[in-house]
Amino acid sequence: MHRIGLKGLLASTFFLSSGAWAQTTAALTRPSLVAQDSINGADTAWMMTSTALVLLMTLPGIALFYGGMVRKKNVLNTMASVVAAAALVSLLWFAVGYSLAFTPGNGLLGGDMRMWFSGLDYIKEAGKVAVSHVAPNVPESVYAMYQLTFAIITAALIVGAVVERLRFSALLWFVGLWSVLVYAPIAHWVWEPGGWLAQRGVLDFAGGAVVHINAGVSGLVCAYMLGARKGYGRASFEPFNLGLTMAGAGLLWVGWFGFNAGSAVAADGRAGLAMAVTHIAASAGAMTWMLGEWMLRGRPSLLGLCSGLVAGLVAITPAAGFVTPASALLIGAVAGLACYWGATGLKRLLNADDSLDVFGVHGIGGIVGALMTGLLASKTVSGVQGDVVMQLMGVAAVVVYSAVMSAAVLWFTKLMVGLRVEDGAEETGLDITQHREHMGT
Repeated sequence: MHRIGLKGLLASTFFLSSGAWAQTTAALTRPSLVAQDSINGADTAWMMTSTALVLLMTLPGIALFYGGMVRKKNVLNTMASVVAAAALVSLLWFAVGYSLAFTPGNGLLGGDMRMWFSGLDYIKEAGKVAVSHVAPNVPESVYAMYQLTFAIITAALIVGAVVERLRFSALLWFVGLWSVLVYAPIAHWVWEPGGWLAQRGVLDFAGGAVVHINAGVSGLVCAYMLGARKGYGRASFEPFNLGLTMAGAGLLWVGWFGFNAGSAVAADGRAGLAMAVTHIAASAGAMTWMLGEWMLRGRPSLLGLCSGLVAGLVAITPAAGFVTPASALLIGAVAGLACYWGATGLKRLLNADDSLDVFGVHGIGGIVGALMTGLLASKTVSGVQGDVVMQLMGVAAVVVYSAVMSAAVLWFTKLMVGLRVEDGAEETGLDITQHREHMGT
């Protein structure tokens, strides 16, 4: 089978995405330039802090969280996959992804022609700086960086569904194409004011649909198309180090304050409430997963506590700027139990080797959170009224698009470089066969 290197990956990703997109865009527009002194310093400082917190969730949060759960022979490959995804998505985001997602266009895609790192203007002599129409109180460079961290972690989450058998080259092809063709359009639908789901009133404060449902569904599709790991269901796949997983979970919990409170795009009362409800939901999710596992299996586990807190964080994400603390407690509690079922009973029903339960936790948690946002959104808190039917429509749209396009991207990736490593390489481990590295004794 023909193999194509990294240069081919970058060139082809850009060509495929920008070529199709350019035919649908409107006329060339320029970034909005405003006086530097019109920027809100407090909001800018909080958004820069939030950006660092969300990036911390991936580097090293997801790398540690996932790395601790795989077998020793695949730890470095798992971590390398997360790091490479972060770097590749970053370049593609500033090249084309941000324009597709967050510039005005039509209901499906952004229409700004700026590409290859333009649109982040800062003109010192004139005292001007570019701002986004979505966040006019902070420099556009800060807002674009903040939104990049969401694109990074969404791609990195999918790694958990494919670890221990996916070629590293295939990961690069898939993540590069997926970030442009799947993530960016969905982000535009939901978060850009002209997006068709935003126009219909679908509520997603910080990424329940854009990040978690999207990553969960894509991960499930990848698991089906890739096939199960050798020995899955028969051999014991002992995690390498759950201490690393706990450290990663802690970084996720702390970083999630930037994820949710940062989505207020201001240092204000809504950001403060979003931070509080995020913590409450995470705590509730950890406790209900722990109690469910304790009742059904006779003992609680550290992995269960870590998974439960992530479930609570996932579910509160779409609701964080819309609900009261009491509602957050309910959302987190329901998510802990629902995601425990998603990672156990539902996983057996689906019969897919979603290695680290990306769909069971992020997909199910995102769906629970999206629907409960429609049920519990408080007009007093947010000024908007929730609508469960509208939320269900948003969930369905993201599920269908993410599933179909992820399958298409994976099919194309298989044509280019293949998907799975050889049986012998899988048995030896991907650290040695893909990277010629190992953890040591």
